Amino acid sequence: MNWFHRLPDNLQGILFLLLASIALSLMALLIKLLGQHLHVTQILLLRQLGMLVMVLPAIMQKFPGSLRSSRPGLQILRMLFALIAMLGGFTAIIYLPLADATAIFFAKSFFVTIFAVLILGEVVGVYRWGAVGVGFVGVLVMLQPGTDNFSIYSLASLAGAAGAAAVMILLRILSRHDSADTILTWSALGIGLVMAAPAIYFWQPPTIGEWALLGALAVASYLGQRCNIFAYKHGEASLLASLDYTRLLWATLLGYLVFGDLPGAPTWIGAAIVVAAALFTIYRETRRKRVWSSAPSAND
Repeated sequence: MNWFHRLPDNLQGILFLLLASIALSLMALLIKLLGQHLHVTQILLLRQLGMLVMVLPAIMQKFPGSLRSSRPGLQILRMLFALIAMLGGFTAIIYLPLADATAIFFAKSFFVTIFAVLILGEVVGVYRWGAVGVGFVGVLVMLQPGTDNFSIYSLASLAGAAGAAAVMILLRILSRHDSADTILTWSALGIGLVMAAPAIYFWQPPTIGEWALLGALAVASYLGQRCNIFAYKHGEASLLASLDYTRLLWATLLGYLVFGDLPGAPTWIGAAIVVAAALFTIYRETRRKRVWSSAPSAND
């Protein structure tokens, strides 16, 4: 692997991000396959347990210190939003075509802007607010409210996107006070405990094949998260954020190959609007950081 470490940092980040996008797209495919027979809460519980097994050695190295948090209230709030993100996102994946669920979930970037203002007090100017407004127009095009094509599961994906955005904002705060191991431990144990009761209530005995898919789901989820971490460790955030939309291509390909699903015109048009608005936001943020070293631009 010496050849890999000799590559430029941004190229290393891009390669890790592409691996993450493949792993997370496979994760979505496995969730959809398992959701044909198993309840979403059971899938979520077993996924958390599988990931917990993989990270257990790191947790035990600092146990019980890995459980000590200086902001337990924020840890609990983060777990609540993580549950919303996963339940909403997983439910949408099960009942919507993969490409549709993935495209709607990209509204996360616009919720991040809104929560950054409400929670972190960040200053956002007319350009970024305009991008948020245009982005949500794209979301409305995909949701198609008031038509026969509207689905409640589209709202589940949107709720999942909002939950994921809130998690990202809370992580910015928690990372200043707690270690990554502490945050990971609270998340793995907390979400698993909360999901235990509903998962047992809706429990369906998995077949041997489904146990294999559940194991693959845990591995894909773990690899996706780890590759994302390494990607942002090596590459520039603005560059990587613009490449994250390759997941939509993988979701479209897998959805067609496995389920024969292809997105309709509203999904393509809405997704194009969402991606364009998000890329414009990334461009403005990158330009602002290059021009201003301290206070944000009044037009940003």
